[in-house]
Amino acid sequence: MTSKPPCVQVRNLYKSFTRGSERIDVLQNLTLEVPEGEFLALMGPSGSGKTTLLNLIAGLDQPTEGSIIVGDQEISQMSESELARWRTRHVGFVFQFYYLLPVLTAYENVELPLLLLPMTKEQRRKQVLTALDLVGLSNRLSHRPGQLSGGQQQRVGIARAIVTDPTLIVADEPTGDLDSKSADEILKLLETLRAQLNKTIIMVTHDPKAAERAQRVLHLEKGRLVLDTDNRLAAVSSSWS
Repeated sequence: MTSKPPCVQVRNLYKSFTRGSERIDVLQNLTLEVPEGEFLALMGPSGSGKTTLLNLIAGLDQPTEGSIIVGDQEISQMSESELARWRTRHVGFVFQFYYLLPVLTAYENVELPLLLLPMTKEQRRKQVLTALDLVGLSNRLSHRPGQLSGGQQQRVGIARAIVTDPTLIVADEPTGDLDSKSADEILKLLETLRAQLNKTIIMVTHDPKAAERAQRVLHLEKGRLVLDTDNRLAAVSSSWS
């Protein structure tokens, strides 16, 4: 069986910030690959660099040193304007606090990323309806965020993330503001997107139960990769025990 090609390749990555005269090293010589269609969780204590790593892979920030390739494009060499155009087409973002516009309907919130692309109104409508159907909200098109539960708002956020058919979905604590039942539904939805649409998903989480739903878990500490756990192997070994 041939292994899947990498969706994300990170090589010798360093990221540092300067605060006054002090240099703060956030990521140090980090290398990893994320195969196409993998659901990866990033864990680690506060300040370990997991959100910084997610932001670099998503093209929201640029590394101090090292390279990041997503698909067949080296995003670490792009300018700010090139990164902005690349993100629009290739990255779907899911956040802890949804960031839906309260005056817009679910349909209009999901449509927003498509307004930046050269598409007709009918093309946009088709993709919005498909995305909302995938997250189980076809009957909530005209509802505004205030009329939806937290779990439903996060589903709208996920529909907005997938509406452009992105190369990569990045999720920063997507269940952090939800009750356990809604959180479980969101994690099942992410699993479905990976299994049915072969989406590559990278999720930052502090919740071990959420991380268990991923296929692989990377643990960071002080900017370094300290542990790489393959949940697929754990599932196989537990079934034989």
